[in-house]
Amino acid sequence: MAKFEKKAGKHLNKRTLTDMLVDLFRQNPDWEFTLKQIYADLALKTHPLKMLCMDILSDLVLDEYVREVSRGRFKLCNQGQTLEGTFQRKSNGRNTFVPDDGSEPVSIAERNAAHALDGDRVKVALFAKRRGQGKEGEVIEIIERTRDTFVGTLCVERNYAFLVTEGGTLGHDIFIPRSKLKNGKDGDKAVVKIVEWPAQANNPVGTVIDILGRTGENNAEMHAILAEYGLPYKYPEAVERAADLIPGDIPQQELESRLDMRGVTTFTIDPADAKDFDDALSIRPLKEGLWEVGVHIADVTHYVAEGNIIDKEAYRRATSVYLVDRTIPMLPERLCNDLCSLRPDEDKLAYSVIFHLNDRAEVKKHRIVRTIIRSQRRFTYEEAQEIIEKGGDRTTQPQGEDLLAEAILTLNHLAKQLTEKRFAAGAINFDRIEVRFNIDEQGKPTGVYFKESKEANKLIEEFMLLANRTVAEEIGRVPKNKKAKVFPYRIHDLPDPEKLENLKHFIARFGYKLRSGGTKGELNRSINKLLTDVHGRAEQNLIEMVSLKTMQKAKYSTHNIGHYGLAFDYYTHFTSPIRRYPDMMVHRLLTRYLGGGRTVQQQKYEEMCEHSSAMEQLAASAERSSIKYKQVEFMSEHIGQVFDGVVSGVTDWGLYVEIEENKCEGFVSLRDLGDDYYEFDDRNYCLIGRRTHRRYSLGDKMKVRVASANLEKKQLNYVPADENARPYGPRGGSRHLRGEEPDFSEEGWATNHKK
Repeated sequence: MAKFEKKAGKHLNKRTLTDMLVDLFRQNPDWEFTLKQIYADLALKTHPLKMLCMDILSDLVLDEYVREVSRGRFKLCNQGQTLEGTFQRKSNGRNTFVPDDGSEPVSIAERNAAHALDGDRVKVALFAKRRGQGKEGEVIEIIERTRDTFVGTLCVERNYAFLVTEGGTLGHDIFIPRSKLKNGKDGDKAVVKIVEWPAQANNPVGTVIDILGRTGENNAEMHAILAEYGLPYKYPEAVERAADLIPGDIPQQELESRLDMRGVTTFTIDPADAKDFDDALSIRPLKEGLWEVGVHIADVTHYVAEGNIIDKEAYRRATSVYLVDRTIPMLPERLCNDLCSLRPDEDKLAYSVIFHLNDRAEVKKHRIVRTIIRSQRRFTYEEAQEIIEKGGDRTTQPQGEDLLAEAILTLNHLAKQLTEKRFAAGAINFDRIEVRFNIDEQGKPTGVYFKESKEANKLIEEFMLLANRTVAEEIGRVPKNKKAKVFPYRIHDLPDPEKLENLKHFIARFGYKLRSGGTKGELNRSINKLLTDVHGRAEQNLIEMVSLKTMQKAKYSTHNIGHYGLAFDYYTHFTSPIRRYPDMMVHRLLTRYLGGGRTVQQQKYEEMCEHSSAMEQLAASAERSSIKYKQVEFMSEHIGQVFDGVVSGVTDWGLYVEIEENKCEGFVSLRDLGDDYYEFDDRNYCLIGRRTHRRYSLGDKMKVRVASANLEKKQLNYVPADENARPYGPRGGSRHLRGEEPDFSEEGWATNHKK
């Protein structure tokens, strides 16, 4: 029998003694206790304490938490129920087990966690249920470790070392023998692999597998963010060598097998710092009022054979990762920036969707074909936008650069009509401003600016959307009596009804209305009206953020349910194979099916879709983490300064405030809110002072002073700047869920065609 270590004092209350009894039985689930043993183990020496113990035992028997196996002998009612699921470790020690069967989560005390790590698949034995208490249990088996490598800072002593991990999800520092340091020094950022964790040891034992650099150095910190999410931060040399061996010349046989479009006006429009141009547009008149528009996509799968070393690495990564100051590409540089990039004045292989459109942007016909193209010009978004804003004289015959300008103006005219039709069909009109940093040569943020989607961006988006939808319809739309072939779709489910109701309640405090029921079209029109009404208002960013929270996350699947946000019945990703693996899957299956091939195994492709969706989420998390790091680094230069902010999150431990001029979010602790006791109203998600009745709600304006900036924790701390910490301005009423980003941030908001 395991001895109960905690000894009672003379003045125990009923609650404390109940907890002690419960722990005694849980730690000894197979033991039968006599009253005498219980009194001894809990050090109950006085008559009142013994009588209180008997009363509690009677309650526990009635609760069926323990049973009296014979007169005066008690044993835990161990139901023997075990469940499998996922362990979620919390930095505050309140760990949770999420069962696979969808039943309610189970609380796991740290002493019952059996060294389980966050995300591990585990088997849990449930404890007997107590009245008024949630489910509790203990980990009895770790089925599968989700990860065994961790990132942190080395703390090197004379005879040993530790890795101090970040984020608190491991819960313990990792002990490292000096022989396993790999020349790491005190203060280095390192990646460490856990090699063992003895049952009786508090700390796991690990070995250094990579030194990232000195803590605080930009490269080390960016690599640490990638490693933290299990994302690669360097390219395998063997894969790069394989890419370097791919010939750059296009064989004559390949040229003859493709549609030659090198004589058609063709160009790319990309961000100023882009190197991987994976899409181009072409246009030429056919007859009065009819245009041939080509959407040309880099033919990556011509160069990357399925199953080879490059393809396997691309699948493992599944996506390019975009941090604040760098891109970690899915493909080797030889492919993404050279062979496959649709650079100007070079013959390039493309997979193209060619449309015949009239002046009303109605598609009269289309074809999907492999082509060879030659871009005449590489435009930046800013250059294309300048052409659009200046307009042009359509009465003269354009030549040279004027011909390209005329092409942009014509395509923009068509794109606007495509946009109008999409919104008329029920697409959601999210158009959020992105926060970007000016970065110097050392990677240090020197300023903040906001990137807004303009007509040039939307021009590209609309034609990418049109191509993606057309490819999905080509394979997915079949006659009623026929079954569609297996294909990866980009799907997006309906909003969560409960979240919509919460949004309706929240925006009412600002004077807005929203339908939370009705048909899909009615719901979409109501959401779009809300977004139109808030445009240009002080609360625009806040309401858009909360509105996005009601949306489900888009993902990849072979089971098509359509794309709610775009209002498309069929949608896929075809237009970015340089940076997304699902697009490569689509290219290969498209070639197979257009050539008359049979369908593929659904289970295999569904697993590939699930992997791609998971990697996309990891990449998005890493991107957010890099932005947060740069925000903290940027604000570290402004310690003590005062800014206007808005309350962006309300919790029972304090407020989150976002500075209006740069969108840098920080935390205001309860202890800094003034001389009062604050209660968290979980119905209205606000803090209310018990004595002063002062109220803090989502959306309140508030002046704050920057108190500290912790780069290790990626955390900003603010304090109220006004004397009484009194908020002013419009009131909010629903908590902004921390740590999440808009569901379609990778899709601008929903197209995901280009970073």
